[in-house]
Amino acid sequence: MIGLSINPNRLSFNHICDNNLLIHKVSSSSRRRNLVFAKRISSNLEENDEKLVKKEKRISDQSSWEAKDAEGKDYLYRLGKEADNMNISVGARAGVIDDLFVGKFLGKDSDIVFDYRQKATRTFEYLQGDYYIAPVFMDKVVCHIVKNFISNQLNAKVPLILGIWGGKGQGKSFQTELIFRAMGVEPIIMSAGELESERAGEPGRLIRDRYRTASQVIQNHGKMSCLMINDIDAGLGRHENTQMTVNNQIVSGTLMNLCDNPTRVSIGQDWRESDMTHRVPIIVTGNDLSTIYAPLIRDGRMEKFYWQPTREDIIGIVHRMYEKDGISRAAVESIVDTFPNQALDFYGALRSRTYDRSISKWVEEIGGFENLGKTLLKRKKQNKLPTFTPPEQTVEALLESGYSLVREQQLIMGSKLSKEYMKNLED
Repeated sequence: MIGLSINPNRLSFNHICDNNLLIHKVSSSSRRRNLVFAKRISSNLEENDEKLVKKEKRISDQSSWEAKDAEGKDYLYRLGKEADNMNISVGARAGVIDDLFVGKFLGKDSDIVFDYRQKATRTFEYLQGDYYIAPVFMDKVVCHIVKNFISNQLNAKVPLILGIWGGKGQGKSFQTELIFRAMGVEPIIMSAGELESERAGEPGRLIRDRYRTASQVIQNHGKMSCLMINDIDAGLGRHENTQMTVNNQIVSGTLMNLCDNPTRVSIGQDWRESDMTHRVPIIVTGNDLSTIYAPLIRDGRMEKFYWQPTREDIIGIVHRMYEKDGISRAAVESIVDTFPNQALDFYGALRSRTYDRSISKWVEEIGGFENLGKTLLKRKKQNKLPTFTPPEQTVEALLESGYSLVREQQLIMGSKLSKEYMKNLED
């Protein structure tokens, strides 16, 4: 047997050389790709360094936008997280944000949105003159508002909502507005049309937002305020063959929650212990409250007031309406007795109908109906329209207008032309 001697050192050296040769070949073939990759890493690091420098750079050492809270979050972060950046109370306002940039040419308060938001309240400047307020109506509304403002001093459960309901055209909303004007209340007024939306949950959020706005009026302006929803049964009531929507449910739940927790109202922001709202009384009007979700109108949440004006109330309201025209109280009584069982708005329509002939005569004086567009809209500022002379109100003219309105009412109820178009319509 022939023995073979193997030098392990030489084998190792050859093996290393072969490996180095292989690495050299691989490195030479991918050197360009490695250099490109290294350049990309270097450029990315430089960009990250620049971003860090920009992030650490502050706009100003005194800027309140970058002020940190207890958790180390700046103001913009907290504002965006709380309510979808809906806090419009901050802006270029003196004493609130960076007085240096407020300037004087726009005034000390140059936040246009803040000024616009204040128009959400109703001030009733258009209610000129002396109107009649029914004593029973006055007592009910005033008592409800006062009870809610002193609820913490009463050892009793105070309903947050006052539901005023009754027949159509009986002056529920108008009487309430007259009381607001007399008391100096600046309410937030909503209509039934705002209780529905193509976006689910929007009406409920709107109610909470309006509620908090009324609370801000109380806190910031030092004036009494309330939330009023007109014709709530038109937007929230369940009638025959009507569909219940998600927004109907959310609105009912929102109002119920306001009644149960009137000082803790969220519009989507994080809860804070200091976020407490003033208790704001709510007044709703409607024709039939029985169509509304029963748990909402229970006695603990809503106090009901049925408004049906008596003959004395109607005569008092109509007399104040016609007093400026020189119509005596005895004449008003004869008009009311001539047209019994009519709503209050009927007697307002009488006076409006008497203007028709005078308006027709006035149109002829300014050039006829063919030139109305040119005369009313395209006239120059220096060309003034002829003065319109209101007609002289007489009992005979008012009675004539009343008989005309009654005939139209009877035609609508008696004709029922829908039966002519839909023969299978059941009675």
